[in-house]
This record gives sequence, structure tokens and C-alpha cells, in this order.
Amino acid sequence: MSNPIYAAYAPAAPYFDLVRGALGDLVEGEHFFDIITDDTIYEVLYDVPGWPRIIKGRDDLMAAFRGYVDGIALQSADKLIVHRTDDGHVVVIEYEVHGTILATGVKYNNRFCSIIKIENRKIAHWRDYMDSLAAWNALTAQAGR
Repeated sequence: MSNPIYAAYAPAAPYFDLVRGALGDLVEGEHFFDIITDDTIYEVLYDVPGWPRIIKGRDDLMAAFRGYVDGIALQSADKLIVHRTDDGHVVVIEYEVHGTILATGVKYNNRFCSIIKIENRKIAHWRDYMDSLAAWNALTAQAGR
């Protein structure tokens, strides 16, 4: 059974479920926020208004994702490719997400590549790359497009 504290993050569930499934038995915990360390570093190598380049710690990451789910609802996440390296201590995942920008109703589709460092069966560091143009186009599009 899912932790009720995570109910507010339901609009990002497809992403969280994809990540959890990709990491399988390399990590312990049911939900995405259960499988990260308290002092995790979540680094994004792109600029999106309102999203910091580096997020330090589980609490700040949860706060950032609250902003995400207030603006975007994902319907699915797919096309997962998993590359395990360094005896499973580093995992690279490629995937796509599909959703809607809530303020405009514009469809949001994006591709990502994430490099994940695992320590003591938890995510200690996350480095993210995405199709910045796809995000920009979705976030700046007008309703009805």
C-alpha cells in the first residue's frame, strides 16, 4: 500500500513508477521518495523557469516536485532503456514522459536521460538531461494548440 503522504504527488506517478521499476532490486523502498537518501543531490543540466539546477536533500526535492505536479500531470512514462554499470552502483536510464500542462491544456511529451548513483541501496545522486526544446515549446504554448 502506498504511503498517503505521497498522494499529492499522484500527477507524477508514471515517472515515479518508471524509475522505481527501472532500479528494481538495486534499491530499497516502495515509492521514489523512499529510495533516495536524505542528503541526495538531484542535478539537472538544463534551465527550466522555476526549477533549480541543483537540489540538495530529500525535503527540497519533495518541495520541487510539489511545484512540478502543480503544473504538469503525467499520463504515462515509457520507452525505458536501462544501462547498469559499475556493478549496479551507477544506472543510466533513458525514457519518455507524456502529460499535460495544467494551466493551458497543452500536451507535454519529453525525452530524458538520467544518470543515477546508488549508495547503500538508495539514490545518492541524480543527473538529468532532457529535450529542453520540447519542454520550452510545451510550457510556452497557448491553450488550444
